[in-house]
Amino acid sequence: MIEIMSLPLVALLDRLEGREIDFAAGSPVFHQGDPVRFIHVVRSGVLHLVRHQDNGTALVLQRAGPNTILAEASLYSASYHCAARADVAAVTWAVPRAGLLARIEEDTKLAIAWARHLAHEVQQARLQSEILSLKTVAARLDAWVSWHGSLPARGHWSTLAREVGVSPEALYREIASRRGRGTI
Repeated sequence: MIEIMSLPLVALLDRLEGREIDFAAGSPVFHQGDPVRFIHVVRSGVLHLVRHQDNGTALVLQRAGPNTILAEASLYSASYHCAARADVAAVTWAVPRAGLLARIEEDTKLAIAWARHLAHEVQQARLQSEILSLKTVAARLDAWVSWHGSLPARGHWSTLAREVGVSPEALYREIASRRGRGTI
């Protein structure tokens, strides 16, 4: 759903001055506190926007896949409030922040598409917040699967655990329990 809703905006952003940047799996896109120089449109791969907690855990706030925009609210900040890294090898179209801000002021079509996109992202953030407010691993997993349609591939379960705010071990136990009951 995110990809479909983002395509008109992504098409507009692809026309703007920018450059392609390749990221190897695990490499940083930016660190918390870095100045915002680019807005990244994901062309391939998956990038994660991550908030590191005081206890050392990392919470994935956004999974940005193809045709999505990473940390779009950063357009209005001088520095990043989170970190981002490539979950798998990824390529982005990096649009300079200053150029995008200037174009939004000039181009009504781009400004409306940007506003629609931000509104959609607020809705998605509220859904993510709802998932994180659920008390049990089972309830969080149910909500996540309902939102995304199915579990990710086995190699991505630790990422799913971070997204729903539980330990990987707790998530693995829940998945194993469901498999034992035949509900997955």
